[in-house]
Amino acid sequence: MKKAVCFGEIMIRLNPPGYTRLVQTGLLEMSFAGGEANVAVSLSNLGKKASFVTKLPDNMIAKAATRQLKAHDVDVSDIVYGGDRMGLYYVEKGASQRASTVLYDRKYSAIATADKSDFNWEHIFKDADWFHFTGITPALGDNVAEICLEACKTAKKMGITVSCDLNYRKKLWSSDKAGEVMGRLMEYVDVAIANEEDCEKVFGIKAKDTDITGGKLSSEGYRQVAEELSLRFNIETVAITLRGSISASENDWAGMLYHRGEAYFSKSYRIHIVDRVGGGDSFGGALIYALSTGYESQKALEFAVAASCLKHTIEHDFNEVTLDEVLSLMKGDGSGRVQR
Repeated sequence: MKKAVCFGEIMIRLNPPGYTRLVQTGLLEMSFAGGEANVAVSLSNLGKKASFVTKLPDNMIAKAATRQLKAHDVDVSDIVYGGDRMGLYYVEKGASQRASTVLYDRKYSAIATADKSDFNWEHIFKDADWFHFTGITPALGDNVAEICLEACKTAKKMGITVSCDLNYRKKLWSSDKAGEVMGRLMEYVDVAIANEEDCEKVFGIKAKDTDITGGKLSSEGYRQVAEELSLRFNIETVAITLRGSISASENDWAGMLYHRGEAYFSKSYRIHIVDRVGGGDSFGGALIYALSTGYESQKALEFAVAASCLKHTIEHDFNEVTLDEVLSLMKGDGSGRVQR
């Protein structure tokens, strides 16, 4: 079986227990997460070989992170070591009308100070059929953007499918900078993944008749967004997650897949949210699994939406679901009845 290679930063996640706020507690739960690491874990849990590539400091916290990845059968053999620290972030889980919030502390992390010479992509891509990164990674610095560009060029030269989740983060860079850098990278992308805001913030492509804050989403508007993105960068497949935010606790969740001029829309799920951080990554991981396994477009989309629906019910970033659980939800078993 060929493997998927995911490149990015894995960080320390710290969050207060339950729905308490940072100012209320002296206790913080620690876990590990990052866009591409989340995708690698999802892929491995679903049954596809996955490798995670990054740069980490040589210390006990980094060792704990790699042990977490290895516990999910993710290959960590191409991680390089050096630098002084891991990035970390704090999460306050929202509820009802209070939004979830994220606070980053990731400047000067090991991956943010990495150099192109740290990674031998021809070696890393041996036995790979897929390469995945997100817009978070090149946002860490011009040096990391250059590493991403070199990885994309090598992947294309080796006939490997390249996917990118735009994942715009305003706390990391401006829309102008994101558009400039991501525009260069999208030239090598075969499968683009975005949410309801990414295309507008990064490339100025806005869905018509849509009000994200008010929860109004236009199917035709997003078909046009996907078509424009596909035409602008010659991308064969574009996937967009469609989130209707009723409150921080309750969302409607669906998706759209645009493939070779045809638009496909999934069923919609009403979700009572346990933890929404990592929801988009679980969609991306499941979509990569489905497409690389040979699912046709509609089934691939339904699979990705079902997998990410389940992730919203799970604490922390990793999507701890099985292939059978996703398939069961796809078939309509969303009752939540106890499985005995």
